[in-house]
Amino acid sequence: MGHFCNRNKEKFAVTAAISILSVVILIGIEHNFANISAQTAMANNTLIVSGSASNQTKPDKVTVSLGVETIDDTAQAALTSNSDLMNKVLEALKVAGVQENETSTSTFSITPNYNYSSDNTQGRLIGFTVSNSIQIESSNIERVAAWIDGAVSAGANNVNNIYFSLSNKRLDDLKNSLLKDTIDNAKTKAAIAARATGLKVIGVKSIIVGEAGLPPPIPVYNTEALKPGAGAISTPIISGQQEISMTVSIIYLIG
Repeated sequence: MGHFCNRNKEKFAVTAAISILSVVILIGIEHNFANISAQTAMANNTLIVSGSASNQTKPDKVTVSLGVETIDDTAQAALTSNSDLMNKVLEALKVAGVQENETSTSTFSITPNYNYSSDNTQGRLIGFTVSNSIQIESSNIERVAAWIDGAVSAGANNVNNIYFSLSNKRLDDLKNSLLKDTIDNAKTKAAIAARATGLKVIGVKSIIVGEAGLPPPIPVYNTEALKPGAGAISTPIISGQQEISMTVSIIYLIG
């Protein structure tokens, strides 16, 4: 009789243990499922917002391309004439404040000239053209007009290009400043959108930063100074303004 009771007690204890273990397992499964569901909901509750900011700024760097073109009966004569004029141009630029390390040769060519009026096949050699252009890169943008005036007076007969831009340091400083403004813009939009739907921003999932937009500025010429009777004044060249813009795309977590 005692042996039978002991066996019943053992069976009851085992059954109870199994029941308790089953309950614990079920609770654990429910807890894990709840966590997975919460994580899934969190992943799905996202808000994608684009932010932008821009700024107008004056360029702090200029690139000027100018040169001398000469024509003569022989290549040597054209070259000699060209070299003489170019040396005078370089000296005039030096007097106008251009540093030696700011200039470099950009193009140089000696080209034969032909007259095809009598023979369209071969042509008759009538001379040579020598072209020599230099490039000036400087941060002294206020002196551009003086450089051109001095160079032309010394014999330069080609002004090929004037390009105003931003130095790398200035551009980096502007980009860093704009990035903060761009993110603040996106943050404001996200807060408004989340609040309108009865939610709030609770985190950030990812951020994609766009490259800064930098369209090249176009030099502006003061046409008033070119009118007859304006007098002998400096060549009117104005650097203008450049607009720097930046964008970001941010995925916010909302809940």
